[in-house]
Amino acid sequence: MKIILDNRQDDKEISEDLLKKIEKVIVACLEYEDYSDDYEVSLSFVTNDEIKNLNRDFRNIDKVTDVLSFPMLSDDDFEIEYEEYSLGDIVISVDRAEQQAIEYDHSFEREICFLVCHSMFHLLGYDHIQEDEAEEMHTKEKNVLDSLGITRGQKYEQERK
Repeated sequence: MKIILDNRQDDKEISEDLLKKIEKVIVACLEYEDYSDDYEVSLSFVTNDEIKNLNRDFRNIDKVTDVLSFPMLSDDDFEIEYEEYSLGDIVISVDRAEQQAIEYDHSFEREICFLVCHSMFHLLGYDHIQEDEAEEMHTKEKNVLDSLGITRGQKYEQERK
């Protein structure tokens, strides 16, 4: 498992502890779907302004969102041997994640882990446009996060600098 990290924001520190939890979430999503761990994921942390621009440019939605997923896997992949297969890109607005952590009354780390988990299922081909798809995806997310002890109800604590 390889994570290519790109932190393009300065508002919030992304700790080593959080990065380890993120890696566990990614691996747990792969295992849940019976994938091996020889995949690569690009993970970017950005500001609200940047994610709004990406959302506008790639989805024609001119507003801030919490996470964007850009899957790379397709049925048309060529049979070329690589060290790792790229699943795609996850882009998280740290500003929005922090706002949602406060709104949902849980920790910033829990919110980031949820967004990574949610995005991983998008990278693995799931969506939530239809109600039954949304229910299936939500169940998968809950099962993965629960298995790691990352559950709702963890109180948001103001982190000290």
